[in-house]
Parts: sequence; structure tokens; C-alpha cells
Amino acid sequence: MRKLKLMAIIVTTMTALSLTAAHAEEVAPLFPLPFTPDFTRGSGWGVALGLGVEYETAYAGSDEYEFELDPAGAIQWRKGNHLFSWEGLELSWTTRQKDRWYIQVDLGLDGEREEGDSDDGRLDGLDERDDEFAATGEVRYAFDGDWRNYVGTRISVGDSDFGTKGFIFAGHRFGSRQDGGGTEAFLYATFSDSSNLNRDFGVSPSEATTSGLAETDLYGGHRSTGLRLIDRRFASEHIQIVSGLELEYYSSDVRDSPIAREDFAAEVELAVLYHF
Repeated sequence: MRKLKLMAIIVTTMTALSLTAAHAEEVAPLFPLPFTPDFTRGSGWGVALGLGVEYETAYAGSDEYEFELDPAGAIQWRKGNHLFSWEGLELSWTTRQKDRWYIQVDLGLDGEREEGDSDDGRLDGLDERDDEFAATGEVRYAFDGDWRNYVGTRISVGDSDFGTKGFIFAGHRFGSRQDGGGTEAFLYATFSDSSNLNRDFGVSPSEATTSGLAETDLYGGHRSTGLRLIDRRFASEHIQIVSGLELEYYSSDVRDSPIAREDFAAEVELAVLYHF
């Protein structure tokens, strides 16, 4: 419901901004990366709106999969090498420095977990996990000005209920396109402190009593290793088709948790966007 309300707000704002976006001078995107879209055509406002479908696990560690429809797109404003973006439940600032440095700061919402997320009753007796705000900083460094290969790190920090979660990754952009289209892939490893790991995979003493699951208190450390692929195609001047695949393999400590019903998680996504 929250996402549908945001979609309505985006539609209203889009109407006011679309004329400005349409007349912006079209130059190269801030980064030629399919995973980091720039809808501004080089400067000023940019708006894209659409609908996406995801096939993913019902919650972290679940062996149940489900389809989910989500609004897709973003409202952006760019000046020079600075891009401000509102996408779903996330506000971000992204900048390109000295050509090869990618720096991003954002504020987003980490989703809740409820008993009803499991149709098979896997979460019965476990406390709900509320939505939590998290601030994130990300830095990437490209080995060339075309951003064909890069390395990076990303750290998200919230209150004590969220904790800290970090990524290290290495990416590759296939082909020579400079317009943000094409395919991008990156390998990553994630690390979490005890608060973040136990948010998704821990079982407190009281939860163990009510759920029948073994009490589980995880220490911080390696959380998972994964691969993500993103492909962005321009069907026309205004239509973009975005597809993605992610495979994530959990660490041994996470796999030992009774909440982790599978050793891995997979996600497939497809979205169609109208770029105003």
C-alpha cells in the first residue's frame, strides 16, 4: 500500500516536471552503467515511471517464493556531476569525481518481516521486524574512464534494531555503449554485525519458546556471497526494459540458523519504464 501511495505522488509530480525534462539538453548519463540510470538527459529534471514484477523469496532465508508487483521508476534532478534521486522508498545523492570515482549517499527503508510473510507458517511465534531507516554510503573506483571494470564498497548503518551491513564488490560492464544501456554484472560479498544478522536470522530465547525453533544468537561476520546481473534495453526513445537476476549463497553461520530454510536465495526481476 505504501508503494502504491508513492506511485500516486510520483504521477502527480511527473505531470509538473515532464515538460522540463523533455526540453533538457541530452548529453551522456552521469555513469554509463545499466544499474545506475540517469533519466535527466544531462541536466535538470528527469522522470521515468513504470511497473515491475519480481519473483523472489518471501523473506530472507525462506524456501517459499512469490511474485510481487511494484511501481518502478524515479524522479531525478541533475546539475553537472551531481545527481539527486527519489526512487521508491529511497532518497539519494550521487556524484562522479575525477572521472573514475563514484560516490553515493542515500537514506532508505529496510523492509519489515511479519508472520504472514510465510504461507507455510515458518515464522509463527517469531517477533515481527519493523521497517527501519538506514543511511548508506557507497564508493566505486573504475579502472578506466569508460567504466568497463570497477571495484567498490557499500556500508549501511541504522539504529540498534538494524545494525550495520557492508558490501564489497567487483563489477564489469559488457559492450561499449555509453548511454546507460547494455548489461552489467558484479560479484559481491556481504558482512553484517550481530544486530543485522540476528534481525534476519536470529531466534531470541522468548521466540524459541513460542516458535519451537532453536535459540540462535549470531555473531557479526560474513553473511553471504553473490552474483547480480542487470540488463537495460531501450525499446524506443521513451520505453526502457530492465531485467535482472541475482543469486546469493549464505555463509555457514547463516545456513545453520533455523530461519534459513535454504542455503541460497534467487531473484528474477523485469520492469518496463516510460521515460518522459
